[in-house]
Amino acid sequence: MPEIPQGPVPLVAQFEVERWRPGGTVRALDRVAEEVPVTLIYEDVPHGVMLATPADLEDFAVGFTLSEGLVERPAEIRGVEVRYALESAEARVSVAWERFTALLERRRRLTGRTGCGLCGVETAEQAVRQIKPVGTGPTVSVAELHAAIAALGQRQPLNALTGSVHAAAWVRPGHGIEAVREDVGRHNALDKLIGAKVRSGADLSGGFVLLTSRASFEMVQKSAAVGIAFIAALSAPTALAVRLARQAGVTLVAFARERQHVVYAHPHRLIGDPGDNRPS
Repeated sequence: MPEIPQGPVPLVAQFEVERWRPGGTVRALDRVAEEVPVTLIYEDVPHGVMLATPADLEDFAVGFTLSEGLVERPAEIRGVEVRYALESAEARVSVAWERFTALLERRRRLTGRTGCGLCGVETAEQAVRQIKPVGTGPTVSVAELHAAIAALGQRQPLNALTGSVHAAAWVRPGHGIEAVREDVGRHNALDKLIGAKVRSGADLSGGFVLLTSRASFEMVQKSAAVGIAFIAALSAPTALAVRLARQAGVTLVAFARERQHVVYAHPHRLIGDPGDNRPS
């Protein structure tokens, strides 16, 4: 059994359960991922509440602020302070004053559920934001893509314990997986990853994101908003996600699994013969 990941507050709870299998029922201890409300506060003004895994919340606050377009550049985020309570957390974000003024006009007051990517927006225009086309982006070989897919499972300690969290991984051609963030919400995992790489000073145009979830519209929107030009997902895309990827110039790969993948948008960044991954 993997060790429980450590954080400022518990990430895993244990419950006594009855586990049924053919042949009988046994009582056992089961490990379950924690999920807490995280309030995002900008200059002492609550902006919204997301349900999330209580880890890497500084990364989450930075990634959310950028991927939601609340600021245009990382330098406009002046600071992040995370405060933990028994069953909740607050992420207090300081931003440039001109950004805070604009932020007040689109302030959210609705709770963001674990699976919610566009919670709190009030109009279609707010939900489907205009995204600038991404830049040149990386060149990724088929072999590198599938090596990352194969390696990702070993980089998910919380999911190994609970089986209930998503992961977003940052992969740089020639270097493999450089960072992974986990969360009960797929959008949160992506925001945490974006925040982690921005805080480290990484060039988001130089690598790609590998997601354990489906490639829904908001996952493409968040990635494109910060200049990520290549997204690979283990599960399916949605039609709106494909349209946005094609419009924004993002390479979108889905059903990315062992010895298979499907390219839905801008295949020019993925090079190599797919047959190289077939068994000999």
